[in-house]
Amino acid sequence: MWPRIKEFFIKYEHKIILILGFVLVAAISFEAGMIKGKEIKEKPLIIENLSVSQAQTDKDGSKAPEAQNLSQESQNGTNEIDTPPQNCTYLGSKNSNKYHLPSCRWAKQIKPENRVCFSSVDEAKSRGYLPDKNCIK
Repeated sequence: MWPRIKEFFIKYEHKIILILGFVLVAAISFEAGMIKGKEIKEKPLIIENLSVSQAQTDKDGSKAPEAQNLSQESQNGTNEIDTPPQNCTYLGSKNSNKYHLPSCRWAKQIKPENRVCFSSVDEAKSRGYLPDKNCIK
C-alpha cells in the first residue's frame, strides 16, 4: 500500500503542492477578512420614508406648489394607476402577451388605457395571453 501512495505522490507532486498552496492562501485570506471585519464596527444604515409633504417643503416652511397638488391628489382618493378594476379576475396589457393577478405589482403598473380584463384563465389563453411567471405559479 505504501509504495502505491509514494508512487502517486511522486507522479503528481507538483499538482498536489499547487493545490495545497491555493487552499492555504484561500484559508489565510478568509481568516484575515474575518479578523478585519470584527475590527470594523459601523452604524447600520437606516432609510426613512418621508411623506410627500415633508419631502417637498421649501426652506421657509411653506409647501411647494407641486407638493400641494400631490398631497391634494392623495387626499382626494387613490390614483387610478395603483388600483386595478374590481371586476377583473386577471389583468393583461394591450402592449404585451402576459396576464397577471390584479394584486401583482406588474399589473399595478399597467396604464388604465392599456388594461385588458379577463374573467378566467381560459379566456386569457384563448386571446393569446400567457401567465406571468412572477405572479402566477
